[in-house]
Amino acid sequence: MWRTGTWSSNIIPSGTPPPGSQQTQNHGSALRNYTPSPLGAIRRPTGPPGQLQQQRPTLGHRPSTANLSFTSSANASTTSLPMGLKQQQSMGYRKAVSMPMPMTVQHPIEVLEGILGVPIAPPKKKEETADEELWMPSIEDAEAIDFGGLSLEEFAEKEGTVQKRVRKYNENSAEEYEKEKEKFQDLHKSIQACDEVLKSVESYLSAFQTDLGTVSAEIESLQNRSTSLNKKLENRKSVEKLLGPMVEDVILPPNDVRRLVEGEVNDAWVKALYETDRRMKAIDAMDPAKVKAVRDVKPEFEKITHKTIERVRDFFVSRIKALRLPGCHAQTIQQSGFLRYKGLFQFMANHHAQLADEVGQAYINTMRWYYLTHFQRYHKVLGTIKIHAMDKNDTLGQEETTKKGGLSLPGLKSAPPPTYDPFNIGRRIDVLKNRTAPILSAYQAEDDKSTHYPEYPFRHFNAAIMENASAEYSFLTDFFSHKKYDQVGAMFTQIFEPTFALGQTFTRSLVDNTFDAIGTLICVRLNQYAAFEMQKRVIPAAEGYINATNMLLWPRFQIVLSAHCESLRKMTANSKAMAAANAGPAAKQSAAPHALTQRFASLLHGLLALSAESGDDEPVANSLGRLRGDYEAFLTKLSAGISDTTKRGRFMFNNYSLVLTIISDTDGKLSAEQKQHFEALKKSFA
Repeated sequence: MWRTGTWSSNIIPSGTPPPGSQQTQNHGSALRNYTPSPLGAIRRPTGPPGQLQQQRPTLGHRPSTANLSFTSSANASTTSLPMGLKQQQSMGYRKAVSMPMPMTVQHPIEVLEGILGVPIAPPKKKEETADEELWMPSIEDAEAIDFGGLSLEEFAEKEGTVQKRVRKYNENSAEEYEKEKEKFQDLHKSIQACDEVLKSVESYLSAFQTDLGTVSAEIESLQNRSTSLNKKLENRKSVEKLLGPMVEDVILPPNDVRRLVEGEVNDAWVKALYETDRRMKAIDAMDPAKVKAVRDVKPEFEKITHKTIERVRDFFVSRIKALRLPGCHAQTIQQSGFLRYKGLFQFMANHHAQLADEVGQAYINTMRWYYLTHFQRYHKVLGTIKIHAMDKNDTLGQEETTKKGGLSLPGLKSAPPPTYDPFNIGRRIDVLKNRTAPILSAYQAEDDKSTHYPEYPFRHFNAAIMENASAEYSFLTDFFSHKKYDQVGAMFTQIFEPTFALGQTFTRSLVDNTFDAIGTLICVRLNQYAAFEMQKRVIPAAEGYINATNMLLWPRFQIVLSAHCESLRKMTANSKAMAAANAGPAAKQSAAPHALTQRFASLLHGLLALSAESGDDEPVANSLGRLRGDYEAFLTKLSAGISDTTKRGRFMFNNYSLVLTIISDTDGKLSAEQKQHFEALKKSFA
């Protein structure tokens, strides 16, 4: 679009020049002469020459651009300018511009516009002077044009080829602008509407900015309040951390109080009691003079403590009464009714020791009655079991020693053949090998119609006592853990004293009238195993009963062996019988072992089998030494009646050889000594 004084380079010009352009062209052709001098650069004039000259900066020293090189292209001319032109160049400026322009030569301004591709505005006039001098482009106006090392013709040809643009001016007339008037009016209205919308948006934005300012102030206020609250919260947490445990200790929850006073005694009740007891201990540790809450709460805690102790007492009294019910199982009640609520009794012992001792004494009396009643019934049932009765007729020297091919001594007492063998151990040793066998119950004992040896009822009765004593002592040490070991031992003694006395009575009834040496020694070994088991279970309270039982068994064992020795000595001292045997047909008998040797060897084998692990401090070795000496004295005196020396020696060899053969499968230190002794006797008669 063309405006007064300027040409717009953003609008593609049409072929029609704007009004007044032809006048400017004609005026320029009348004043300017053609000048072929190349221009390095040209600037678009925006004012009269006088003003432009003042705005144009001063050029520095630079090489002359008057002579342009035309050798950069093959088509460049290499001939010099005609002389006429040289002369024309030498004319003065005023004379050159006053000469008329040839008709065939294009105006220089148009040439530059074609080269540059942009229109050049016609110069404005200064104030008209006398010589009516017009503005002309100067050499400085072309300084900004970059020819790229090309000549003027090459540069013009290149620009014409690339752009191929022809200067056209806008041919639209004033009518064309009138036709577009409505569009411009619509555009103007649209712009006004946009202005109105923008004004409303501006008002909205202003209001929003105001609201943002208000919100920002509120946020800042909230931030300040938040900071203040955080500080208060931290301070409160610090105070709560210090005072929280103390406040927690002096508060008694109503639910716990209601449960302790009215609720059933169960796990929840015990938990509430533990919590209350913890609070009581915390309050007791506080100084009432410094903490007022302690003075207020402590009386209430004392009331709750008294009520709780009363309820704990009633609870354990009910459990003690349950132990007296017929058919009750004491160990089950101890586990579910006492040990499960052990903490309750500890609470009562801590707050009312006298009442706890009274409840403990009630338990002792009840369990004393319980064990005595049950073991009396068990003792009565075991008393019905048939036992092999062995008396003095079952000693070594009381049996008639008759055997086919042996000696016959008519002076010896004859007895009916027994239904048992009092000298052969046989399978009786199995009771020691099966020490963990089940204990005979009272119902089984009532139905047992067999005849047994004395160690059978002894083992079951004493095993039952040991098992019950172990369970009771373990319960006492666990439930009454607040007491010392000697106090617990005293309680155990009170409970089991009558039961232990009953056990000793039962043992005495089994061994006092028997002459069963093997059965008595088996009872000793069972009692020693019970002592070892009690030591293993750490039950020292039963040691007294075990020692008392030993005091019953060992003396009886010595008495029985002394009876056997006495019977042998009586046989040896019976001179009439020995003389009759030597004078009668016995002298003509063979050298076969005597019948007494078989019985002696069997008894010796049983005693050695039971003494495989015996110690040197036991009386078994001395008793066997006495028994062996009496047997050898009897055998020596018996052999003295044989007149034939060889036959006598053969007789002694055979008897000792039989004894050695029977005891050959025994083990232990005592057995080795006996084997060595009889081996020496055997060799002496070989």
